[in-house]
Amino acid sequence: MKRSSINKYIDEASAFFSAQCFYLPPFATWTPDKWARCAGEASEFRNCRLGWDVTDFNSGHFESVGLTLFTLRNDSISSNNASRTYAEKIMFVRENQVTPFHYHVCKTEDIINRGGRKAGRLAVQLYGRTENGEFADCRVSVNCDGIRREVEPGQAIILGPGESITLTPYLYHMFYAVDGDALIGEVSSRNDDDTDNYFKEPLPRYPEIVEDEVPLRLLCNEYPVVSEA
Repeated sequence: MKRSSINKYIDEASAFFSAQCFYLPPFATWTPDKWARCAGEASEFRNCRLGWDVTDFNSGHFESVGLTLFTLRNDSISSNNASRTYAEKIMFVRENQVTPFHYHVCKTEDIINRGGRKAGRLAVQLYGRTENGEFADCRVSVNCDGIRREVEPGQAIILGPGESITLTPYLYHMFYAVDGDALIGEVSSRNDDDTDNYFKEPLPRYPEIVEDEVPLRLLCNEYPVVSEA
């Protein structure tokens, strides 16, 4: 992905969140210079991968295969002594923009349509997983806002504003927005995007970046590391 595109997509996501009256914490607007000045005191942001996350999964086609997220809270992805056992994200899912099929081994997550007026719905397509990692040819049972639902393999559940779905480990899921762009929340157990994303078709979680202009915001995997004396 080009850095100029990432800058643009973050600006568009920020505007969308504001239009939906969802407000990000102050560090969402930190510049690279601010991160450099605050590298020592901002270790939690770095260790927990909080902040902006823009990816096209190296597809080269962000508008159709990609996602813009902001991680609001999490525990350190490198710690075995979790002080915070939960995570939260907010996502800007563009209409018909696909996050490809994947599952998690450790994470359980609630995916929530937090959108309001004029926001889109979210289609979540589901498959079970066989022992060798393929799609299972059997019905899928999931919890949607306290109600158990069963769907055919590959069927999509559509989430309107306020509705949610609980995704458990080893459940393949793919999602995209319909009827407009969608404001989507995620509340989960500790999130580790480095090791707990298993894509049906092998894909990198973070994109390769072409530095065609300076970054306006750093991504969550780009924060400066404090050098030890």
